[in-house]
Amino acid sequence: MSSSRLFARSILLKSFNLRACYFSRIPTSVNKVHLYLKRAKLIDSIRLSLRSDAPEASLLNILSSPSLDSFVVTNALRSAPSPVSVLYLIECLKKIEKFSHSKHTLHALAKVLARSGQIDKLGALVNAINGGKFVNVMNVSFMDRMQWFSEAGELSEVIRIWQQWRSTLIEHPCTESYNIILKLFVEKGMDDDALKLFCSIIEEGALPNSRTYTIVIQHLINLGKIDSAMKVFQILPLMRVKRTLKQYSLLVDAFTSASRFDSVKNILQEMQVDGILPCQAMLSSLQCMKDAGFEVESEDLIKELIPDSRIEKLSYSISCTEDDIDDEDEEFTTRNVSESTEIRLKPWLDPSALANALQYWEPEEVSVLESANFIWTSRLVCKLIRSFKSPESAWQFFLWVASQPGFVHDIYTVSRMITKLAKYGHVQLVDQLLLKIRREGMKLSFTTVRLIIDFYGYSKNGNAALNIFQNIKTICNPLSNTRWLILYSSLLRTLAKCHMNDEALNILDEMLLSNVIPDIQTFSGLMHHHALQNDIRTVQRLFGMVKQCNLEPDSYMYKTLIFAYCRCERASLALRMFEDMKNSGIIPDVATKELLMKSLWKEGQLREAAHVEEISGEMPVGVRLASPGNRYTVSSKDLERIQNLYASCITNKHNPEG
Repeated sequence: MSSSRLFARSILLKSFNLRACYFSRIPTSVNKVHLYLKRAKLIDSIRLSLRSDAPEASLLNILSSPSLDSFVVTNALRSAPSPVSVLYLIECLKKIEKFSHSKHTLHALAKVLARSGQIDKLGALVNAINGGKFVNVMNVSFMDRMQWFSEAGELSEVIRIWQQWRSTLIEHPCTESYNIILKLFVEKGMDDDALKLFCSIIEEGALPNSRTYTIVIQHLINLGKIDSAMKVFQILPLMRVKRTLKQYSLLVDAFTSASRFDSVKNILQEMQVDGILPCQAMLSSLQCMKDAGFEVESEDLIKELIPDSRIEKLSYSISCTEDDIDDEDEEFTTRNVSESTEIRLKPWLDPSALANALQYWEPEEVSVLESANFIWTSRLVCKLIRSFKSPESAWQFFLWVASQPGFVHDIYTVSRMITKLAKYGHVQLVDQLLLKIRREGMKLSFTTVRLIIDFYGYSKNGNAALNIFQNIKTICNPLSNTRWLILYSSLLRTLAKCHMNDEALNILDEMLLSNVIPDIQTFSGLMHHHALQNDIRTVQRLFGMVKQCNLEPDSYMYKTLIFAYCRCERASLALRMFEDMKNSGIIPDVATKELLMKSLWKEGQLREAAHVEEISGEMPVGVRLASPGNRYTVSSKDLERIQNLYASCITNKHNPEG
């Protein structure tokens, strides 16, 4: 199995010769990188002090530093070794007159109190914030309160907050609020409640997202239904839902525990196709896989997870001073190694804050960065590229880091840079990187290629997306029929966004000639696009193609067709679609019914409007709150498949799979 280190042998760059474009810069009076490093050093001083037996005076001396601010305190609280040390730090801060809490420090404290189960203190903190005790700190949002009390395991309080929030809304709350409660139901073994809530997400029109499916996969694994969890995972790409590292990690661990290493091998291959690096949580599973004889498949990935020996740990003893602390590391996670009176941990680092300090890429700031002697790794570079708000600064960093000692760009860093440039429409720079990739014989992951095409839609570069698609075989490994379907769908969506209607219809014809049948959500997306342009003829043509492909329209497609006819003042045709929808056993949603009735009234068809009201009342369960599905991404039938699979597993939870 290939890994990024294998790619690194041939790629790019100690002499990366792509042109560095000129970008305008805004001068700043403060060297932000220098400020970042001072803050990082102070954070490390606090971290080490909290892990030592040093007297309070030592910590107070550190906190008296002129560099102490909300940023430093927030990150010191987050990286404290225990809730006790957090409260100790808070008490010490009360003795620092110049310091006042901000939203970030208070929220960091709240998360620690929640995770340690200190409910009374958490509630008191929330009341103090909402009571205006802290100057310039806004009231705690419903979502934050739900999140904190969920981490404390307080289900009843979370539901109370959620219901209070819902009473203030006209429509449903965000999907993440459902996820918080769904996760609690799963953790507490409330299987039926979890299923009911998942169904309500769909019924109320709040589409499940990637995190929702992570919780469902975790739940199925907990029930011993690992094959069902795998089925859910395999459906996600068809719904255009991003598959996450957490999902991969859960499945790798589950199939490793079941000694099904062939399945683990397939999952790891899928992970590489998605362009995802392994995480530390997979290390033990990969080691088990290696011990079971799968050395080729696991060895390179294990090497990826071995700590970089170049990174030195910080040390602290009672006699040391702040000036003894070194700050060279790429990791921002904490490791505590205690030996006698000495404490050793990895230096603190925040890629997002560092990228923010480099946002204008000033020569003075770059000089300070260079002298800091960071250990640059593929993971760290990817994190920084992702964190840059400006693609120009990300590009300058990409070129600069290629010349740093010990670092060579690999397929992961190049892919990250390409997607960043594509998102902001820097087509020429993307083309230069793709040319370099071709010369090096490298291949982008399928996920990266799809992202490029999607991002070209946002930046309105339809011709560039077409060019990527037409040269797909030279930059990406062979694709399955399913992946071709997803890629075609992404291209059609991008062309529609760029109003390249003729090109989109030509691609649709090409797709059918290639025996790649578009799915319902792709057709729904194209219909909606042409409906917005009042092109009812093309909408009808697309609906005819749906029938020719032997596809069954779902509720979202019927909703789209009714919307199209109503928009073009063809209410009689919309009524016919409504009848077809009813005859197919599909229940319409409230908004669609109201739109149709409004259009019929507007066109003077009062009897027909009354008929719609009448037949809606005859339906066994009335009308839906929402039609499940979304254009280009997910169909009602996909959601129904997941829902039925989940329900079956809950119903038969005491029966083994197979």
